[in-house]
Amino acid sequence: MYKKQPPELNFTSGRRFVPSSTSGMMRLNSKHYNKALAFTIKERQLLGIHGLLPPLVRTVEEQVRIYYTQLLTLKEDLAKYLFLLNLSEYNEVLFYKLLEAYTEKCLPYVYTPTVGLACQRYSYIHEFPRGLYITFKDKGHVCNVLQNWPQSDVRVIVVTDGGRILGLGDLGANGMGIPVGKITLYTAFGKVRPHQCLPICLDVGCNTDSVREEPYYMGLKRKRPPIDEYDEFIDEFMQAVVKRFGQNCLIQFEDFANNDAFRFLEKYRHQYCMFNDDIQGTAAVGLAGIISALKCIGTDLKSQRILFQGAGEAAIGLARLLIIAFRKAGVKQDEAVKCIFLRDSQGLVVTERSLDTLNGNKLIFAKEMPPIFKLEDCIREIKPTILVGASAQPGSFTKEALRLMTSYNAVPIIFALSNPTAKSECTAFEAYTHSKGKCLFASGSPFPPLEFEGRTHYTSQANNAYIFPGVGLGVTACCIRHIPPEIFLIAARTLADLCTPEDLLQGRLYPPLNKLSCCAFEIAISVVTYAHIKNLSTVLPRPTNVRAFLKHQIYDAKYEPVVPPWLNPNVNQKEKVRNNCIDCIDCQ
Repeated sequence: MYKKQPPELNFTSGRRFVPSSTSGMMRLNSKHYNKALAFTIKERQLLGIHGLLPPLVRTVEEQVRIYYTQLLTLKEDLAKYLFLLNLSEYNEVLFYKLLEAYTEKCLPYVYTPTVGLACQRYSYIHEFPRGLYITFKDKGHVCNVLQNWPQSDVRVIVVTDGGRILGLGDLGANGMGIPVGKITLYTAFGKVRPHQCLPICLDVGCNTDSVREEPYYMGLKRKRPPIDEYDEFIDEFMQAVVKRFGQNCLIQFEDFANNDAFRFLEKYRHQYCMFNDDIQGTAAVGLAGIISALKCIGTDLKSQRILFQGAGEAAIGLARLLIIAFRKAGVKQDEAVKCIFLRDSQGLVVTERSLDTLNGNKLIFAKEMPPIFKLEDCIREIKPTILVGASAQPGSFTKEALRLMTSYNAVPIIFALSNPTAKSECTAFEAYTHSKGKCLFASGSPFPPLEFEGRTHYTSQANNAYIFPGVGLGVTACCIRHIPPEIFLIAARTLADLCTPEDLLQGRLYPPLNKLSCCAFEIAISVVTYAHIKNLSTVLPRPTNVRAFLKHQIYDAKYEPVVPPWLNPNVNQKEKVRNNCIDCIDCQ
């Protein structure tokens, strides 16, 4: 007699096909279902693939150790990038398990700084259809191109036009490496299911002659179109995304040219569920580092003077978020603006300069001061407590500049945020050496721990991976349609609060990289809670337990059994439920 089975409680696998509809060969050839030597002998026999694999059965943990050992044998960074990229196309679960187990070792090769090198050579290394290319020639038919993407349940899109890849300039279609890398981090740390993520490159041409004229360049060999035609194309793209995937699909803008990035953010942020990671994500991770540094010193934000080396997307994004933070701390906006100084390629941003050199984003921060060109002279005049580099000008934090910061502050706060490593304003060694070990330092690229005068300094990497996966998970989980700037302030505060006293004692301004998943989850909880309070969430009914609600949204990188446990008569009934349940409310 048929015995009624308890309901399956596993909401986290992200399975997209009915298991019985996938044959053995389909599983072996699919990155989503391939387990390689982790298929048991019984599973191989049931699937008709017995004999197609060596007789040994390995656990996923053994597979992770073997692939990590292979990774270590490779000498070149680009070779490691390609090794991990190939693994992600061969065995998706194993790839994410490897990132989970060895986050600090693998992250530099999945994303920054190696992704910059990969983008410079992307026309040579492109092998798999990892994302969608929409070209300017598709204007008028963008929605048709989006229809070609095989997945319909897309929740997160990362899009670039390659206009300003890291600090490397306009790389055109080669910029696809950036969205591919960001999407990987969305799943690895934000636990957004892989099939719900889509990297897109909008190929509108390239204005860098050396890139465009390279014989094997894979993009359109034309310069970028006039601004009116370009804007029409982006408008069509945004409308097509909503038509194909819905209003709740999150669109993350990535590595657009400065003017385009600000223009699109202002144009679309009230119409679509979108944000710009270079402006807002970098701002949030930078502010989190500042909050942590002020905790180390034992002071507050109100008494700080911040000088930016650079006045592009990252600098102005952080400056804007600082104004919101100042206001939340009880400082009026006019007073907050007086505490923030920008220096660009023309020197300090002051009102006496020609309006041709001051766009609207810089003008609000222009000071009524005499023009000052050199960074060192700016430091002497302003006496900043915090020096932030976001200029992609390597070596701009000179020995003199760092020593001046130390002379005016007992504990100077130095952030060199530019990527990749070759574009960093200074190295960790230079920062600690020239400040005599007194500074609190964070960088955009990773630097190893440094011994100085008998003390080990742990360099903090201000990596956007601390912010955008959690924001994306929270936004998509509660279906926010428009993202207010306060969400990034909440994300920054949440991230800073995750630094333990032990982290701060070691000089870490961020949690260790192996806690990225934890950081993303806690940020997502803060985002969902805020969305409910402000009536931004469109998910009804509202969950009574946000933590349990989010746990049932996330992707769990694990091998699925060929026969689901609840269909297996040989498995103990209690074991069935336990295997299928992830911290549900009844089990807590």
